Amino acid sequence: MNIVASLVMGAVTAVAPVTATPLSWQDCGDGLQCAQIEVPADWSRRSGQKVTIGLAKLPAQDQAGKKGVLLVNTGGPGEQIALLRQAKESFADLIKWFDVVIFDPRGFGKSSVINCPISAPFATEWVFPNNDAYDAYAAKNRAFGQACAKEAGPLSGSLNSWQIAHDMEAIRKALGQAKLTYLGNSHGTVLGQAYAELFPRKVGRMYLDSVFDHTTPDLRIWLRARAKVLEANFKRFAGWCRSTATCALHDEDPVAVWDEVMAKARREPIPAPEAGPGVRISDTQIASRASFTFEATWERLAAGLALAQAGDASFFAKAAGAPDPDLSRVILCADLPYPGYGKVKKLEGVLRRDTPRIGWRAVWPMANHCAGLPPTRTYAPHPIKAPGLPPVLVAGGEYDDNTPTADGRRLAGQLPGARFLPAIGGHALYLSGHPCVREHVHRYLTAGQMPPRGASCGPAK
Repeated sequence: MNIVASLVMGAVTAVAPVTATPLSWQDCGDGLQCAQIEVPADWSRRSGQKVTIGLAKLPAQDQAGKKGVLLVNTGGPGEQIALLRQAKESFADLIKWFDVVIFDPRGFGKSSVINCPISAPFATEWVFPNNDAYDAYAAKNRAFGQACAKEAGPLSGSLNSWQIAHDMEAIRKALGQAKLTYLGNSHGTVLGQAYAELFPRKVGRMYLDSVFDHTTPDLRIWLRARAKVLEANFKRFAGWCRSTATCALHDEDPVAVWDEVMAKARREPIPAPEAGPGVRISDTQIASRASFTFEATWERLAAGLALAQAGDASFFAKAAGAPDPDLSRVILCADLPYPGYGKVKKLEGVLRRDTPRIGWRAVWPMANHCAGLPPTRTYAPHPIKAPGLPPVLVAGGEYDDNTPTADGRRLAGQLPGARFLPAIGGHALYLSGHPCVREHVHRYLTAGQMPPRGASCGPAK
């Protein structure tokens, strides 16, 4: 299924650079220094209205001996500066060598902010059970998107990775850096891919962690990788349960119990008395709320499944997680436009052939983000060409079903000289503190030393 945006040809048109002006850094608390730059609201119309991009810097410990500036995006898409205030310890190693600079993407935080007057809807059952449920949710999401677009003013239609990559180039110039040194995590890797394609000869070193692949126009390929890892995590859970005496299903076949519970809930939703009288839980609600990714959740999940098998699905009555920041879905769906209910259901059927227990669920998260959003200018997935790009280091966790290693391997295969470092672990390897990955990243960012060919990292100790 080809989802290449109609605007790609226009999007990659060369844009004249802005003239950099020196940054005026001011102390802004928590050991940070803050500044702003001004950029065009729409880089394809650079003579139009301007907006501001907020920056924050965690200065290097040794200013005289530092190796330069490292620009970071931790993912989302979402606010970054507030996160840096809360997670400075994640960058404690990096400030031995670099000024660590983070920026709020356009529309967020300390940049020209968009305060959407209607909050984005949060689907507690995001595996939509039928077309009616999808349409009702899509109507709410459309109303959110329309109201948000009106509030966005000059930024309306200009929230995507193509625009943000140009903001990053303006930041590079304002920082006075001949080349950009960049660390991108999760959606921050989409920004890295866009920058690498648009400004390959301006890259110094680039580390991309937990790659959200933006190079694959075939949605089936993109989804299949997620489905396979999600199904593999289910099998890991089942294996753990068989070998762990404290698992509530230790004396049973966990796979058979899952199949039994799902079939029962599909025929007739299971009561959830702890959630209130008359509350019943369907199979799509269980699929929405069962998490097999993190080992720390497995014991409680097994206990919840055992209760559901006995006729009490209260464990699955509460939705996990929280809503994303409102604008996140606008950017995500501009970068990864997604089809409607009918096509998604067909894709679900395709995935069920190989990943019948839970992997098929991978079709639904992006539907939750994108359902009903009004059309905007997109920068959709397409094969990447980056002549002149220096070697990029890419890493991914084998258990990550959000940004699977297949994405990172595929991207690395398209970037000249890139190397992929697999690790036993999950999402955000560097930021979560995986010691082996961090050692390789430090050698690469400070000295350009790539991991040896075939290198991998075992589980974090």
